[in-house]
Amino acid sequence: MSGIVFAERAAGITGLFIDQIMSILPQRGGKGRKDVISFGAGSPGPDGLPGEEFREIVTTVLAEDQTPALNYGPTEGDEELRECLLAELRSRDVVVPPDQLVITAGAMQGLDLVCKLFVNPGDLVAVESPAFTNALATVASYQGSFLPVSVDEDGMVIDELAEKCRLRGSTPRVIYVNPTFQNPTGVSLALERRRQLLSLAESCGAIVLEDDPYGWLGYQGQSLPSLYTLSGCAEWVVGVHTFSKFICPGIRVGWCVGSPEVIRRMVDAKQGMDTCTNMLGQRLIAVFLREGRLESHLKHLRAVYREKRDAMCDALDDAFGTVGGASRTAPEGGFFVWLTLPEWVDTESMSTLALERGVAYVPGCAFTMDDRLRNQLRLSFSHPTPAQIREGVARLRETYGVLAAVHGDEPT
Repeated sequence: MSGIVFAERAAGITGLFIDQIMSILPQRGGKGRKDVISFGAGSPGPDGLPGEEFREIVTTVLAEDQTPALNYGPTEGDEELRECLLAELRSRDVVVPPDQLVITAGAMQGLDLVCKLFVNPGDLVAVESPAFTNALATVASYQGSFLPVSVDEDGMVIDELAEKCRLRGSTPRVIYVNPTFQNPTGVSLALERRRQLLSLAESCGAIVLEDDPYGWLGYQGQSLPSLYTLSGCAEWVVGVHTFSKFICPGIRVGWCVGSPEVIRRMVDAKQGMDTCTNMLGQRLIAVFLREGRLESHLKHLRAVYREKRDAMCDALDDAFGTVGGASRTAPEGGFFVWLTLPEWVDTESMSTLALERGVAYVPGCAFTMDDRLRNQLRLSFSHPTPAQIREGVARLRETYGVLAAVHGDEPT
């Protein structure tokens, strides 16, 4: 027998550029090399992680009855965390009955569970273009067929989605959308488009998969209602959320909301996946919420990320403001700025040259399944300091200048 024969679904399982960056970066530093400034991963920096608070919380958790924290737990989630989370949601005018909530191993498990339950091989899945690369990979792993829909400054273009469905004569089984401070562009789906999307989904019988990791990280105050809330908790909307972006990603705890029937099936599927989300992590989050630490932490994060966002946008304006064809988004929350360069630029090829100059980013083509958006890139400002952001953008501009000189767009 020559070679290993994988299952057919394995063809849709691919590596991810973002996760590859996490492996590459440690190899790029060290003696004789520049320290790489990473705009690649959407992860908090040291100033965004509640390290000191968690040292105290670990002591609290282990001083209490240790058995629940160190043992298996119920698949639907630790009861204390569920109670604390439901109370936190109620304080934000989001009322979720207990049977419409399941605790997951981060948002990625939520995305996987929804796709497992609703995507058959060949099913049409409408996705934003660009879209969160890990979500695209999850859909591909279940052999879904993609229907890309453009994103502009107001989010997914719902009129385009409706027109594509009309021209195809078919409707999507699932509509995947990251509506608030979208990854990778940072834009949000406008309120009227949210209503339009829900109306379209209801009329065509599609499941709306709402991926909302950044909804609590708005810098301008009032936030838009989630699709799940706006729909009146409709049975055809499933919301996927995570503590990773606003508490810490390392413990891998998230949650999903949906109809009782959907949540029951998600629990069934999760039992065949990992039995339960890690109990120690759940207890740590529960105590963090129980002790009322979240709101002050969010206030701190909003100030930190607003400063970093401003540093990124100002630096990009200074560096690329005179470059014809260059533009950026203006996020009001989240972690990302989306940069568009002149059409002749290939940001995937440019990324190698950028790494040599000590700056990392994710090229636009990583956020599509059709190899488009090659002159665009995602820049994450969440991890580096403002000073590092300014230096990283300067290195990016230097990289672009080298390519532009070869192309004949500007002198060296």
